[in-house]
Amino acid sequence: MKHYLDFEKPIADLDVQIAELEASPDFETNKELQTSKNRLSKRVDTQLKEIYKKLSPWQKCQVARHPDRPHYNDYVNALFTECTILAGDRSFSDDQAVLGYLARFDDRPVVVIGQEKGHDTKSRLVHNFGMARPEGYRKAIRLMELAEKFKLPVILVVDTPGAYPGLGAEERGQSEAIARTIEKSLEIGVPVISIIIGEGGSGGAVALATADRNLMLENSIYSVISPEGCASILWKNSEMMSTAANALKLTAENMKEFGVIDKIIPEPIGGAHRDPKKVFKSFESALRSTLKEIGNKRPETLRRERIEKFKNMGKIRGKTTSKRRVKIL
Repeated sequence: MKHYLDFEKPIADLDVQIAELEASPDFETNKELQTSKNRLSKRVDTQLKEIYKKLSPWQKCQVARHPDRPHYNDYVNALFTECTILAGDRSFSDDQAVLGYLARFDDRPVVVIGQEKGHDTKSRLVHNFGMARPEGYRKAIRLMELAEKFKLPVILVVDTPGAYPGLGAEERGQSEAIARTIEKSLEIGVPVISIIIGEGGSGGAVALATADRNLMLENSIYSVISPEGCASILWKNSEMMSTAANALKLTAENMKEFGVIDKIIPEPIGGAHRDPKKVFKSFESALRSTLKEIGNKRPETLRRERIEKFKNMGKIRGKTTSKRRVKIL
């Protein structure tokens, strides 16, 4: 069953009419019904273009979280071959929110690490809605070390509302595990590419978004906090989430403008969930060109450029009008 967002209501009504026509017993032989279906399909395309060319930041948040949107395992199954799952952190347990594979992309061996949300209630509970615990990040560290040992590129796929904030996770060193993952991402001497396919939430996303090249799908988001969380803190009212989304500057366009990401991967009109095969091709093309760009760089070059890239983030460009000393008490 298709799911529709609030602003997609006009599309939902047209899709219902198309489904009714296709369900007619004589649809295959009735040219009038087929003509009506084609006319409605053109209206759907027009409506989608009109709606999606002017999405607000909050609406993009909703698209990024769409229940039908392809998740990490969908990309792995569609684009990678000879996938062998690599489990466990060799310390506590195997966190199903972070999945790692030894696989091939274009017949080249790679290590793929990503956050899986799950598609239905059962799988979402298994994968904890993509919210990793410390052992998930420690698994990622172990697999990065494995990739460096065998000189394999690392592909990181980000899709999480944030790291799991539970008591057990904090007791086992959640923040330390995230920091160690970022540190490991900066120090390994193999190509590291990160792609945000849905939500990039807080430090839980940064841990798998520290890379030589950072890419984002067009309707994905990347932010220090969710709009709901921001609204609850600033206005004590989670209903102010639309205002918060505008202020957070969390869209792919914002991230490209700020220099946080390097490339935006286009999505089909209507979002990745409308045409998964098309977004898989876009993802594949972007990954292939990025691997070609950095795949043969020397380890010391990769480390140096990666560290410089993140050191330069947040710098204010241009001349400063005054200098002030800050007294530390």
